[in-house]
Amino acid sequence: MSTSVKDRQSAATQPSVDRVVMTVSAGILVVFVATAIAFPYTVDAWISDSLSTIARWFGLYWEVLLLATFVVAILLAFTPWAKARMGGLAAPEYSRFKWIAMIMCTLLAGGGVFWAAAEPMYHFLSTPPHFEGGGANPTTVALAQSFAHWGFLAWAILGSLGALVMLYGAERGMPLRPRTLLYPLMGKRILTSWIGSVVDIVCIIAVVAGTVGPIGFLGLQVAYGLNSLFGIPNVYVVQLGVIVLLSAIIVASVLSGLDKGIQILSRINVWMALALMALVLIVGSATFVLRYWLSGLGTYATDFVQMTLYQGDQKWLSTWTIFFFGWFMGYGPLMAIFIARISRGRTARDLLISTAVIPPIATTLWFAVLGGTGIWVEQQTPGAVSQPLSSDGLPAAVMAIAQNLPLAGVLAVGFLLLTITFVATTGDSMSFAVAQACTRTDNPPSWLRAMWALIMGAAAAVLISIGDGGISALQSFIVITAVPVGFVLLPTVVAAPIYVRRLAIEQRERTSPTSFITANDKETSV
Repeated sequence: MSTSVKDRQSAATQPSVDRVVMTVSAGILVVFVATAIAFPYTVDAWISDSLSTIARWFGLYWEVLLLATFVVAILLAFTPWAKARMGGLAAPEYSRFKWIAMIMCTLLAGGGVFWAAAEPMYHFLSTPPHFEGGGANPTTVALAQSFAHWGFLAWAILGSLGALVMLYGAERGMPLRPRTLLYPLMGKRILTSWIGSVVDIVCIIAVVAGTVGPIGFLGLQVAYGLNSLFGIPNVYVVQLGVIVLLSAIIVASVLSGLDKGIQILSRINVWMALALMALVLIVGSATFVLRYWLSGLGTYATDFVQMTLYQGDQKWLSTWTIFFFGWFMGYGPLMAIFIARISRGRTARDLLISTAVIPPIATTLWFAVLGGTGIWVEQQTPGAVSQPLSSDGLPAAVMAIAQNLPLAGVLAVGFLLLTITFVATTGDSMSFAVAQACTRTDNPPSWLRAMWALIMGAAAAVLISIGDGGISALQSFIVITAVPVGFVLLPTVVAAPIYVRRLAIEQRERTSPTSFITANDKETSV
């Protein structure tokens, strides 16, 4: 009997849901939330100290890992091997627009709305240490630093090499679970090893922590917006109502299936974002935004390596660069699962360009439109954006920008709706990825996806009861869990090119042009 037949028979005798991984992951989340409620100041101090320690000990490693991932992804995309078709299908499952829309809206998420408005303003008001004393234009610097955090490196670690390893492993009988990222080192032993369970649990906790944050911030932002626009009291009951509504949307999308819910939400997101960008450019200053978008891109390109590997001000690093790099890295394994699931039938080149090149460029434009317009408003009326941001935090930035432009009401409502659909798309896709990480088969049950959606909504609802500090604490916790995740992602830098080359050779040698699956059950390592 072949190894693959044995594997399938063994899998058939096991429950489809890995209850150990599911229970331990949910249990750790519950313990963290309970501790944050009972001892908020202690948890906050512990996380702050941990972030500083992590930046000091692992910051340079993370910077090098993200840079290496991007460089390898780009070089691999331009090799002849990148013509290899991934996932065992002769053609893609989804049209290009649907596919890129799901990628963009899932990875950018609600955080892209919060931070696109706020981060450029923070850097405009306080020059990043890399640029201090250089005499560069403050707007250019603010956008360039934001691009460094949300640009090419972030997208590369989220959806490129890891997805390729996942797709290759899936063709060899491996599940779409975080443990498959260690297939290059351990082969199929990782299926039953305790190491695999630990990897799954850590990666689930990281992505749940990172997703609960945007859900909680959404409740705070919408409540703040309703208060600003209609005078509705900004109280916990309103914030809770927003989260309940969002959770209901996510569950409805989950129950409609992967081929309907996420696709519909992501397409709505794309068209709404394009419409809002066009409207902001029309009623704001298109000349200012486009000039500084290009200027920011130029500075980002010339200072790319220096900004990526900056190791000067450790306190600033732990607050900004290392925080964001850790946040995106924590998402990496489960984003690889989701990207792999929707990318079967795509070539390696298509996947790499559509994750590590096109979305980052679109993201920089989004940041320039929203954040750049915020800076323009601030220059016209000092304090118009900076003062609400300073006093009320992230939820205030978008509303402050909208309210200082013509058609303020339309823009404000539009951004609130866009944020809701963005976060709903992320909640749906991450519910799928988390459920998949708990499942031994390729199709996690709907009840499990819905359960994780409700768990994340409930965690956000509980944490905002103590203010945005609870949400910030959990979101920062993803950086702590990113420490082991960083080592889980390391093998992909070497394995992805080897696997793509191997697939390209196999597919070239096949006599049947419609056959894309070749068993290699004796293979256990790179």
